[in-house]
Amino acid sequence: MLTSPCVAQSSRARPDVLMIVVDDLNDWNALLDAESPIELPNLRRLAERGTLFTHAYCASPACNPSRVSALTGLRPSSTGVYGNKTDWRRAVGDRKTIMQRFMDAGYHVEGAGKIFHHHLDGAFHDTASFDAFQPMRPQLYPPEKLNHAPEYGSKNTDWGVWPPKVEDSIDHQTVSYCVDVLKHPPGDQPLFLACGIYKPHSPFFAPEQYHGQDADVTMPLLGDDDVSDLPKGAQKLMKSKRWFWQGMSELDHRLPGSYRSFVESYAACARFADDQIGRVLDALDQSPRRDNTVIVLWSDHGFHLGEKEHIEKFALWEKSTHIPFIVVQPGVTRPGSVCATPIDLMCLYPTLLEQCGLPEDEQADGQSISRLLKDPESSAGERVALMTYLPGNHAVRSSRWRYIRYADGTEELYDHHADPHEWNNLAGDPQWQGVMDEHRRWLPAENVAQGPDLHRK
Repeated sequence: MLTSPCVAQSSRARPDVLMIVVDDLNDWNALLDAESPIELPNLRRLAERGTLFTHAYCASPACNPSRVSALTGLRPSSTGVYGNKTDWRRAVGDRKTIMQRFMDAGYHVEGAGKIFHHHLDGAFHDTASFDAFQPMRPQLYPPEKLNHAPEYGSKNTDWGVWPPKVEDSIDHQTVSYCVDVLKHPPGDQPLFLACGIYKPHSPFFAPEQYHGQDADVTMPLLGDDDVSDLPKGAQKLMKSKRWFWQGMSELDHRLPGSYRSFVESYAACARFADDQIGRVLDALDQSPRRDNTVIVLWSDHGFHLGEKEHIEKFALWEKSTHIPFIVVQPGVTRPGSVCATPIDLMCLYPTLLEQCGLPEDEQADGQSISRLLKDPESSAGERVALMTYLPGNHAVRSSRWRYIRYADGTEELYDHHADPHEWNNLAGDPQWQGVMDEHRRWLPAENVAQGPDLHRK
């Protein structure tokens, strides 16, 4: 492991970094779920080269707070970046992103696609974090909605075969830029390349060749009346999101097969994203820097496909927070290794600094997982994953349990050994109060106020 200060190393001694960020990719794939019909061969190919973390979680199940937390090393409860509209740069002040830390260390930093939140035509993007960057190209839309329900949701609430040519997709253009960077690295200067894959984010559009592979697909397993035991905090948090599932049910009644088509289109988008990841890996493999490149792949959060009568993210359950997370570091990670220790994305910032020999950051909220990279089965101290969505709402995931506490004090508790789908809330059972007490101690001691929203200038 490279541990000496960056100033003491020659530029070529330091490894390059390839960071691949995927949007809305949940755990419903064969790499993390043996019962899933969705094969993602390039994610598997990457996992076979390094360490797959099977219990990795986002810091927040929403794009803006998740990405800001991972890229600044500070949790939402520390910054006030809780929502997709929060002006994150104003909230964190002069805090340097991980990309800025690498720029300070002499790295050439480039990126493309969705790295920061994409709303407001890229207003959340941080120019200071890159030497060069290609913004995510705007979404192209078909002349009419493909799901035949123009009155249902926005134009992003759509799914089906689109665009006609792969080359016209957002991610194909993003990846083409990244491939070119890998083909023409910056001389002797070490490279940090951030590649932001937009799919499977809605609208669930993918070119034709990624559809039609799910004729016998097993649909997501849904519980019977899975919301009856939710506490007031959960009911309040999810109230504004119920329209999507209710609308889907109504649409499926009027146009039978709509729900299946929705799910199959999500699967098609996941396959398309995996193919684009494969293009990046191919370019890296053809580069002379292949064996001196740290690769890290993560999704910003999970996604519900009907579980708990919910569609989208924006919740603190397993399906909205459990993510793919893979790390490859030549000479450190063991090919094909698997780590089941619970971690969250707050590990990214301190781990990349340590892996590449940059000075430690004492303000980071997370802990490095470098020890787990060397030995995935080692006892790396007591670890849980902590997730936050909006002020005062937190979830704690240990190896066996998921504990949720809402801002109003109401709670949920799920035993993943007996109830992996989180169908039975045990929070009201006195026999589990000790378990809840144990998990409460991981909750943030302070929750700073939510920062102001970002408005277009």
